[in-house]
Amino acid sequence: MKQFWLEPNHDLSEDHLRKIAEEARPHTIILPKPLAGFPAKVASPVEGGDILVTCDLTTAYAAKQKGIPVALQITIEHRNDMERVSQSLQASPEYLLIDCPNWKIIPVENLIAETRGRSKILVRTRNFEESKTALSILEKGTDGISLTPDHPSDVIKTRDLILDQPEPVSLSLAKVTGIRPIGTGARVCVDTCEILHDGEGLLTGSSSQGLFLIEGEVHSNPHVNPRPFRVNAGPVALYLLAPKGKTQYLSELTAGQSVLLVDKEGRTRTVDIARVKIERRPLMLIEASVGSDSVKTIVQNAETVRLVNHAGSKSISDIKPGDEVLVRYEEGGRHFGTRVPDEMIIEK
Repeated sequence: MKQFWLEPNHDLSEDHLRKIAEEARPHTIILPKPLAGFPAKVASPVEGGDILVTCDLTTAYAAKQKGIPVALQITIEHRNDMERVSQSLQASPEYLLIDCPNWKIIPVENLIAETRGRSKILVRTRNFEESKTALSILEKGTDGISLTPDHPSDVIKTRDLILDQPEPVSLSLAKVTGIRPIGTGARVCVDTCEILHDGEGLLTGSSSQGLFLIEGEVHSNPHVNPRPFRVNAGPVALYLLAPKGKTQYLSELTAGQSVLLVDKEGRTRTVDIARVKIERRPLMLIEASVGSDSVKTIVQNAETVRLVNHAGSKSISDIKPGDEVLVRYEEGGRHFGTRVPDEMIIEK
């Protein structure tokens, strides 16, 4: 779990600080001095908190001898400052609290390479965008961030980025009952900023009740090269399972948005969209059953479009009635993407 530290304005009243801590739910909050009964772990330059924050090596050594966890502050403005990092690691601080006043990617990359496994790296950030970048540098990212927010909205967005990780999706087997070509329509290819794995793709469907797992174009084909960043997701009107359990229409997607990738085990990850391609293509209607209920989807009529099952995946050119495919099935309807369990919504 990445660490979410918060450093609010120290001029705020104690009641206001307590309210911020309760709403933001940081792992640790940095305060000028410890406060009794505070609703979060407190890091402070004054002893008596949960973690001692200091920029002095001698103070850090003394605290460690007393068994007090230490967050050692270091400012990185020039590559020569990296020597101070090496010296600081000799004190074995639990955390390195890094300030990069000019906020460059390279210093943080160097820090990660230098300190990985020796101390937890926390970078001071000012907003959601800086926090997101720090947490993904060199793929693994820093161990966390300490946010000094430019705006209150950055607190909640950063909290959700770190604490609200996507949960697994429950998938069911549906039996294909029919498959037939239909007319031409506007279909959507979703090109992500990531490399998809076998059995991984997007959940789309004609109704929010039944979403089919469409695999990314990860397989070799005699006619085209793999495009492992792409999911040929279906026509613009289809529903897509989005992050945080909501749905949206494929027509709403655009570059820079996040989508939820799902694999055949139901594991999920959130990735960003690089490009959305909408083109007119011949389409195929697929019908399947989950118990006594029928679910449908429409996909492009192309060999590269594959539906996922527990054994792997199958091209729609090879799928026939009786085959089993993985779907996300739920009862109830959706209103503006949010599930409404007791509302009667019929989609055919």
